[in-house]
Amino acid sequence: MTHHHHDPHGGGPLFTGDPQTLRVGDDPPLGSVAERVRHAAVGTAPVAAAELAPRVADVRCGAVVTFDGVVRDHDEGRDVVALSYEAHPEAGRVAREVAEEIAERYQDVLIAVEHRVGPLRVGEVALAVAVASGHRKLAIAALDDLIDTVKRRLPIWKHQEFGDGSQEWLGSL
Repeated sequence: MTHHHHDPHGGGPLFTGDPQTLRVGDDPPLGSVAERVRHAAVGTAPVAAAELAPRVADVRCGAVVTFDGVVRDHDEGRDVVALSYEAHPEAGRVAREVAEEIAERYQDVLIAVEHRVGPLRVGEVALAVAVASGHRKLAIAALDDLIDTVKRRLPIWKHQEFGDGSQEWLGSL
């Protein structure tokens, strides 16, 4: 069952070219895909990009970019009062697969990503990401690509309850 929610404000990718064009001369290699995916998980504990950033900190990297996907109090004009995420048992494995794919596509980045599941309150973080690279444009492009790919591929569903008593299940994020 794959049900995907259309994100009206997601837009297309920020960068659609070849990641190699964002490389700068003789940047030192950052290691294999396995070494560069520093963290990839799905869990019930609180998450925050600020906690993931140290996992990608590296003296070879001049840029660390982070993203927190926060539960907001509204969705398409309705008040959100309660929300929970349910994950397929394979979701953690898929998170790692997605992170490895992005690491493969962007040879010069370090990645940490975690999606929280279970009940979340408005203002809590559902998705935390940190990406480090030698240069900001590469880090930002990889971060954006990673978030888009996670949204598309992670088998997680969002259950929302609204102020008017109605509720709905959606593909995550």
